[in-house]
Amino acid sequence: MASNNHSPPLEILVRTPEEFSLWTGPPSAGGQPSVKLDKVKCVNAKFSDDGSKLMVTKSNSVISVYDCSSAKEIRAFEVPNVVAAILSPSGTYLQTFQKPSAPQAKNVTLWKIETGVAVYQQSLKNMTRANWPAIQFSADEATACRLATNEVQFFDTGDLSKGVTSRLRVQGVAAAELSSSPGSHVAAFVPESKGVPASVQIYTSGNASQSEPIARRSFFRCSTTQLKWNHGSTGLLVVVQSDVDKTNQSYYGESKLCYLTTDGMHEGLVPLRKDGPIHDAQWSYSGLEFAVVYGFMPAKATLFDKKCNPILELGTGPYNTIRWNPKGKFLCLAGFGNLPGDMVFWDYMDKRQLGATKAEWSVTSEWSPDGCYFMTATTAPRLQVDNGIKIFYYNGSLYFKKMFDKLYQVDWKPESPSKFGDIAELIKSLNLVQLEDKKPSGQGPPKSTQTSVKASSANPPPQKPAAYRPPHAKNAAAMQAELFGQTPAELLSKNALRNKKKREKLKEKKAASDGSSS
Repeated sequence: MASNNHSPPLEILVRTPEEFSLWTGPPSAGGQPSVKLDKVKCVNAKFSDDGSKLMVTKSNSVISVYDCSSAKEIRAFEVPNVVAAILSPSGTYLQTFQKPSAPQAKNVTLWKIETGVAVYQQSLKNMTRANWPAIQFSADEATACRLATNEVQFFDTGDLSKGVTSRLRVQGVAAAELSSSPGSHVAAFVPESKGVPASVQIYTSGNASQSEPIARRSFFRCSTTQLKWNHGSTGLLVVVQSDVDKTNQSYYGESKLCYLTTDGMHEGLVPLRKDGPIHDAQWSYSGLEFAVVYGFMPAKATLFDKKCNPILELGTGPYNTIRWNPKGKFLCLAGFGNLPGDMVFWDYMDKRQLGATKAEWSVTSEWSPDGCYFMTATTAPRLQVDNGIKIFYYNGSLYFKKMFDKLYQVDWKPESPSKFGDIAELIKSLNLVQLEDKKPSGQGPPKSTQTSVKASSANPPPQKPAAYRPPHAKNAAAMQAELFGQTPAELLSKNALRNKKKREKLKEKKAASDGSSS
């Protein structure tokens, strides 16, 4: 970008069935991204949270780590029978899980990437979503912890070879979530047991002497929870899910949303204005507000401040997904999965809608780190057909589209939003008019998309559905006219007119041949 020469380039990881590539862009010449690293054999790939390293699983026993700035391989690890692997947030460590060869085998290993040495090992019988990664790090890697039986255990991140240095006793704990930035608190989920309700409790990290949580919320009818910390580690959203809905309103069970703060000012339900499931709940990147999509379809979307007061209603529609812009000005409200793919783009600071469009069959979606582009992808194995990538401008107009025979993964390379300029300046530097003029024919956004971008802040009134006409009634007028000998041209379709002319020519030829023979 012209006005942001010191900003890092945007990069995209694209993985097909047997290989991955790294693209550079947007923006790019002709609207087509350039290739930074092309067709590297792999079965899986994942960036570290800060975008400094890229982990590439090349087989069931070889894992390579790349430096993202040079796109060069810096270390390779031989890990037999590896099932899962993940990088620490700053790319300092590689954590691997192997199939256990014996009941007490130490099959979880933490490797230091710089030296290639294993600094810690432990055993883990089964890997689940609740216990992986086995060792959790804060964003700055200053705090690390793991879940154990009735305990949350903490490490000395300066020397992980020391093992566990402090233990927090939490009877019956089934899941724990360390706050990310900073790692000052940990949330623990204790399921229902013997008539005692389930609970979510917040503790201070590394303080083994504390006997009581600093915040707590109990609830019955709870099977699983999602624990979501904000940036700043001051608030926690808890999505509580029950497998059974006792009101018989939903086949998928019952869900509710709780909000807890580390200062104890709020420990209760979020005041939602419509009954039904919680489809999505996400914190903004600032951590000062959160958005919720909830209720039976058409779902409702509401923004709340950190005191749990509603500040903006985003209306209702076929939505189940919300994505915050990392630069803190825009958000996208969408309906993916089994919904038709409607997307609405909002400037929530100015409280106005920027545009609306569709991205049917999307499986993944995310904003670019600079906040100027929004990318959706249709990927396998969720969908085996129509795989492809779409990149939209911040207002919903289409910038780029590419289809694949089979696409498994698409990710932006993570970058800190602070590395980019002010969002208003970034938008100006896009220079949409020049980019549109430079595009070859067929690359510009479709007219329907351009028109939808000009939508007003209010949702357009729904069109009245046309009356149903059975197939046999579509040509009823033409058939009736022909029966009465009228056959007006305007009542006939193109095929009917063509067939009528053929019949007339055949009649003329037959009449001419009969006349000549006589």
